[in-house]
Amino acid sequence: MQEKKAIVYIVDDDDSVRGAIKRLIRSAGMEAQTFASGGDFLKSKFRDQKTCLVADVRMPGMSGLELHQKLIERGFKLPVIFITGFDTAETRIQARKSGAFGYFRKPVDDQALLDTIQLALISE
Repeated sequence: MQEKKAIVYIVDDDDSVRGAIKRLIRSAGMEAQTFASGGDFLKSKFRDQKTCLVADVRMPGMSGLELHQKLIERGFKLPVIFITGFDTAETRIQARKSGAFGYFRKPVDDQALLDTIQLALISE
């Protein structure tokens, strides 16, 4: 039986950010799937093994923090890495309390994000 390839899900309302992170993930030999909103992600047939989620904190409709909470409420345990262009102490505290695997300010350091994703994927 063939082992499933790791998938990194990217949820961000900004097309250019989604595209840049997707290219970065693929350049590291991983699969990436993108979504423009938390609602789109929740409607998809995502899996929660050998995966992680990179989510923007601040998006129209459902925030990344709200998306993470909904995943927890539904029993999904995939690691979540938050990214944000609107960093505040309150947001960092909320992310930490929610059990976020990582937290980055935009623009994100590519290597640091890849390192965190790889750690998230092996920590499951």
